[in-house]
Amino acid sequence: MRSILFPPFAALIALVVACGQPAEPETPAAPVAAAETGPKVGDKIGESDAEKAARKAEKDAAALAKAAEAARIKADLEARGVRDVAWEDLMPEGEEERLAQMYQAQMSMLYGGAGIAEGSAADTSVQIGTFNTVSELNGVSVRIPGYTVPFEYGSKAEITEFLLVPYFGACIHSPPPPPNQTIFVKADTPIKLKDLAQAVWIEGTMLTSTQRSDLADAAYTIEMTSIAKYEY
Repeated sequence: MRSILFPPFAALIALVVACGQPAEPETPAAPVAAAETGPKVGDKIGESDAEKAARKAEKDAAALAKAAEAARIKADLEARGVRDVAWEDLMPEGEEERLAQMYQAQMSMLYGGAGIAEGSAADTSVQIGTFNTVSELNGVSVRIPGYTVPFEYGSKAEITEFLLVPYFGACIHSPPPPPNQTIFVKADTPIKLKDLAQAVWIEGTMLTSTQRSDLADAAYTIEMTSIAKYEY
């Protein structure tokens, strides 16, 4: 008779015990990080250092060119005996205080509690101020910036007379400036004023000569020799 071979008893018991125990759960693998897109912390955003340096160099060059042009113009004006004047230079001493008192008096009179009647002084643009001038400017060659107010309008209108004022819209969209802040300009050669919103340089001989018009009265007159675009 063939004998049946059994595995050793200890090994058989170990096998039975091992089969009866639950399997230990496997540790899940770490998820694979998704590919990151876009800038990360520490990344530079915007211009590179080279681009910033180039832009700064361009601005510096433009500033130097502008300063050089201003120096050239100043030297040219001095050589020709032309004086650069500002609008405050046209006001004699104490004029600003007198003007403030005149405005205050007008406001008290017009708006002292009563209503504004249509067609009354309060309902119209009134020019306030004086014809007081700085006598030292009479006969002086000057250059002054300002805005033009023509007496005639039209894209093809050629004019020889117009007003020069210190701010845009004066005499048209707002009351006129004081007479000594308004200049009557006369030109020998007719010119075209295409863009009233563009400030200009007016050069010529300043006269303390009064001129009156429907738009505004002027305490100064300039006999113009040239007109140029004002560069900001």
